[in-house]
Amino acid sequence: MSGQVGGSSPQTGAHAVVANAVDPARRPDVLLRVRRDEGHEISAWWMIGAFLGVSALVIGLLSFVPGGA
Repeated sequence: MSGQVGGSSPQTGAHAVVANAVDPARRPDVLLRVRRDEGHEISAWWMIGAFLGVSALVIGLLSFVPGGA
C-alpha cells in the first residue's frame, strides 16, 4: 500500500478543496454584494426602515388605482 492512512496530506483532491475553501460572500466575482470587514454587519433598523418605506410607497401608489374603496 502506497497511501497514507491518517497522514497530514489529503487522500483526495476534494479534501484539499475543502481545506482551501473561501467564504462565498467574499469572492471577488460576486456582483451586487458589499464586502465588509469580518464581523461587521449593518443595523437591523436599516432593514426595518426600508420595509416601512417600500410599504408606504406601495400604499401611496395603490391610492392612484381607480375602483378602490
